[in-house]
Amino acid sequence: MKLELRGITKRFGTLVANDNINLVVKPGEIHSLLGENGAGKSTLMNVLYGLYAADGGEILLDDVVQNFKGPGDAMAAGIGMVHQHFMLIPVFTVAENVVLGNEPTSALGVLNLDEARKRVREISDRFGFDIDPDALVEDLPVGSQQRVEIIKALARNAKVLVLDEPTAVLTPQETDELMGIMRDLAKAGTSIVFITHKLREVQAVADRITVIRLGAVVGEAKPTDSAGSLATLMVGREVDLNVHKSKVSLGSSGLRVSGLTVVGDRHTKVVDDVSFDVRGGEILAIAGVQGNGQTELAEALVGLRTPSAGSIHLGELDITHSSVREVIDAGVGYIPEDRKKDGLVGDFTVAENFMLNKSYAPPFAKGISIDFANRDRLSDELISDFDVRTPGRETLAKQLSGGNQQKVVVARELSRDLSLLIASQPTRGVDVGSIEFIHEQIVATRDAGKPVVIISTELDEVTALADRIAVMYRGRIIGIVDGKESREKLGKMMAGVAV
Repeated sequence: MKLELRGITKRFGTLVANDNINLVVKPGEIHSLLGENGAGKSTLMNVLYGLYAADGGEILLDDVVQNFKGPGDAMAAGIGMVHQHFMLIPVFTVAENVVLGNEPTSALGVLNLDEARKRVREISDRFGFDIDPDALVEDLPVGSQQRVEIIKALARNAKVLVLDEPTAVLTPQETDELMGIMRDLAKAGTSIVFITHKLREVQAVADRITVIRLGAVVGEAKPTDSAGSLATLMVGREVDLNVHKSKVSLGSSGLRVSGLTVVGDRHTKVVDDVSFDVRGGEILAIAGVQGNGQTELAEALVGLRTPSAGSIHLGELDITHSSVREVIDAGVGYIPEDRKKDGLVGDFTVAENFMLNKSYAPPFAKGISIDFANRDRLSDELISDFDVRTPGRETLAKQLSGGNQQKVVVARELSRDLSLLIASQPTRGVDVGSIEFIHEQIVATRDAGKPVVIISTELDEVTALADRIAVMYRGRIIGIVDGKESREKLGKMMAGVAV
């Protein structure tokens, strides 16, 4: 099926999220949509899927103008969308999830799950998905859950499939398998819109590339174009995609974790007997597919969770059972994985967010009062030093783009005198230009002799930054390897294979 978007415009108040966008996806084509965070990619796809009504322009399928009132109309017309965060019911079976909202019934209105199972098997066998229709979704690995999402779309006869950041939770091997599935779908005639920020994947699988910047199409590219030229087109300036590090110069003992065990929200071990150490002047990256205990490990290190066993030492200081404030006062900087939930207060100004974790002490406080003059001076310095794109320090944090919100968090944490930096998913949802800057700041912290722990599901980020890499699988560290280890070996470790 041919998809064509003509002059799509979408406004939110005075903000023009999509500005007269034209896009053509040919039948059986994998068409990649590239752009910085906040460029308007997801808004455009939400217009296509019927979640938003366009303020201008039209959608055509096989040259016929469509008028979608909602996602139901889009699905009925042959459009399927696989969201970055899976829309599955964990306690339902695969078959139940696939037919949810479109349940096959008998003449008496009785649910016919046999028909659902048959449809799942047909699609699974056709594309080699290897999915059991009766398996509970919560028992499936994330790669299989993503296949279920694709089966859901194909079961409704999707002729155009939108994949929004589909590799965010996959191992390298699962990513390769997904790309193979995408090629098979395209060969079978399915048109695919592939949204990703990973240039390596675009180059590997796309037939054509459209780049969006500031809500408008700025050009088309070929997958044979260099990653540097693609990044330049996305950002509008030259971007250095390489992380430059000096040779490791190890300092004194930094962080030492011994036998750490953490019980999660479901009263099961989510961190299981984890041990590692990080010296001053090195970056230890903790890699793994999301959901293998990395989040809980980071929260335990900064005092947000209480370990049930083991110890955490910062130098000679035991911080195993320290409060968050005590950990902060010990010099630990923390960039949380969810900036909106844990890193910022959206309704606070940029200046107020800069002082969040030290509002009770100099340089932000004088006695029992806030030193507003000093706070404002320091805020202006941080805005300049960390290149925060904001109208001013009194702008609300929620009004900033994702990349600039992340810069506020990074500026706040790195502007203190640190004894340890813990950065969890430091560039999640951040554009290429901001990634370059944040990586530079992390490396500068390491080069200043500080111990750094990076927790990231982005394997490119891990291999670019790390001096050593610890891989977590099901709550345990199954190996610690050199930062130059091969992607293939790391991928196997992320899948639980000790090598």
